[in-house]
Amino acid sequence: MSENNDFDFERFKAEAIKGMYAGKPLNGEKGIFAPLLKHFLEAALEGELDAHLQEEKATGASNRRNGKIAKRVKSISGEFDLETSRDRAGSFDPVVLPKRQVIITEELEDKVIGLYGLGLSTRDITKYIKEMYQMDISAATLSSITDKVIPAMNEWRQRPLDSVYAFVYLDCMHYKVREGSGVITRAVYNILGVSLDGKKDLIGMYLSESEGARFWLAVLTDLKNRGMQDMLIACVDGLKGFPEAIAAIFPKTEVQTCVVHQIRNSLRYVAEKDKKPFMADLKPVYQALTKEQGYENLIALDEKWGKKYPVPVQSWYTNWECLSTFFRFDAHIRKVIYTTNTVEGFHRQVRKVTKTKGAFTSDNALLKLVYLVVQRVAEKWTMPLQNWNLTLSQLYIMFEDRIKLHLQNG
Repeated sequence: MSENNDFDFERFKAEAIKGMYAGKPLNGEKGIFAPLLKHFLEAALEGELDAHLQEEKATGASNRRNGKIAKRVKSISGEFDLETSRDRAGSFDPVVLPKRQVIITEELEDKVIGLYGLGLSTRDITKYIKEMYQMDISAATLSSITDKVIPAMNEWRQRPLDSVYAFVYLDCMHYKVREGSGVITRAVYNILGVSLDGKKDLIGMYLSESEGARFWLAVLTDLKNRGMQDMLIACVDGLKGFPEAIAAIFPKTEVQTCVVHQIRNSLRYVAEKDKKPFMADLKPVYQALTKEQGYENLIALDEKWGKKYPVPVQSWYTNWECLSTFFRFDAHIRKVIYTTNTVEGFHRQVRKVTKTKGAFTSDNALLKLVYLVVQRVAEKWTMPLQNWNLTLSQLYIMFEDRIKLHLQNG
């Protein structure tokens, strides 16, 4: 290569072709394209410094070149020592390659973030980058790269929301996170909304030490502060105090407690030998055509099983109002709201990625991974829910005033 500032492209081309026939790699420390990238970067940095010095001169500032400095940089095209000129005032901050940046390709960073989002460990990512690009990357560098998603994640978590959502599913996942010398449990609260156009969107992701109605109250308050004025139907698990927390922030919302959660909780108190006959008598309660018929079947269940299993039967009486909300709607809407399976389906996709993690190194490490999974899963949420026109027609009849208010304000 030429030692002056003029890059001998013809010589580079000849050497590159010769290297390819000799089996020389395209990438890596001795990769064919490394000299070309080195030249382009050094030329761009010189041009930036020239422009900076001209701007300094125009403002009356005294500044000039002050020698060169070299730093080892990494790229998919290889590792090399990059020489850049300095200015005496130290005010030059290049754009093409910032002072402290040693990774010079967005493609590599995107690759690392993509692998991280698939749940690969730091060790596995390091091994992959080494095999593919003949490049050694430390755990600290990997962490620095993945931290670049944090500003985008925070902006996404604070983004404005629609004024009203047709359905909102609220549920949480639990994970282990290292804290000091120990490990603690964290709850990731996820809120999945279905807009009036029938499309799903994860509208909230929050972190707390444990799940509870008090924290859900704070979550709901944040949703309201971000622009949500109303949710037509909220689908929740059986957490005590949950309906009251929703009523405190969104008093008009219809609350549907997850029937599947209720069934699971009921069966915890039933002996194994009785579970099958108990379920046979329980199904007519939540599979009835009307709320009144369902309640009559609950009384029948009580008469047969109430003395032997008073706890699960009484639980159905206690939670009946929220358990029976779905009876007001046609079958295609009942199927959507009688369970929190919509958000749990999303959780299953997240757990496919996080299942190999024993404990996360920090809260941010946990949130980064869940956020990246969300972005990938959300790419498929482009179509409205099945039979959405029928669903919206019935919602419009049931909640006409509230929907019209949203449309007018929109």
